[in-house]
Amino acid sequence: MRVRILGTAAGGGVPQWNCACTGCATARRAGTHRTQDGVAVTGDGAAWYLINASPDLRTQLLSTGDLDPGPGRRDTPIRGVVLTTAELDHTTGLLGLREAGRLDLYATATVLAALPAIPILRRYTDLHLHQLTTGSPVTLDGGLTVRTLPVGVKVPRYADPRPDDAWVTALRISDGRTGRSFVYATCLPAWTDAFDAFIAGADTALLDGTFSTDDEPARAAGLTRTPREMGHLPIAAALPALRRHPGVRFLFGHLNNTNPYASAPAPVPVEVAHDGQELQL
Repeated sequence: MRVRILGTAAGGGVPQWNCACTGCATARRAGTHRTQDGVAVTGDGAAWYLINASPDLRTQLLSTGDLDPGPGRRDTPIRGVVLTTAELDHTTGLLGLREAGRLDLYATATVLAALPAIPILRRYTDLHLHQLTTGSPVTLDGGLTVRTLPVGVKVPRYADPRPDDAWVTALRISDGRTGRSFVYATCLPAWTDAFDAFIAGADTALLDGTFSTDDEPARAAGLTRTPREMGHLPIAAALPALRRHPGVRFLFGHLNNTNPYASAPAPVPVEVAHDGQELQL
């Protein structure tokens, strides 16, 4: 299995267009940037699946040669999109895929019911919806299977609240031929026993790196809500759990513009993912 990390920033990217915080100012001066969170995975190098579709998707696809179209005029290696949330920074890029000949979209029933993009996409492409259900693995082209675990109930601001539904999920993507697996959980409000069991035995995991510490939002932006109240477990709080899984390579993504690791090296043992990074499992 190959995993291409398309974007590593939280909503708005780094630097954010209307933000002059220290992190955004530092990124502008350095000429560096992070696009919004998402990855692409393949089991055979031919069939690729996007995990989430950020507003930066077009830029991300153009910078990833493996996802170029061809050999036919409208051929594409992208077979579908797997969503972990209904948030705008994970779904707005779907509209950029409207000219696909066929688009397969995988998400929980909660997310599919909320997405305003679905009726629009139906007008443009042959849209096929696939419901992700806990305990029912889904088979993808190229020898991959996907398992899901609901991890959060954060409702996007545009959507009607539906408490206790599967608004936020973690994914475990496995290669049936090699037995290798990749866990994607970039929106994780708490490290529960269920998540600990879900991640056990994985080879690599991309985790929630939105905030570095519990006090970061207050210290860097004057916010009153804590990271967990915003649906994100800070990196410092996740580190003790990582020690229980010494065989797993952990990376952190979905970095907020206030996170110092978005523009400066992170201390060991924190490994921060970067845009364009490829993981071979």
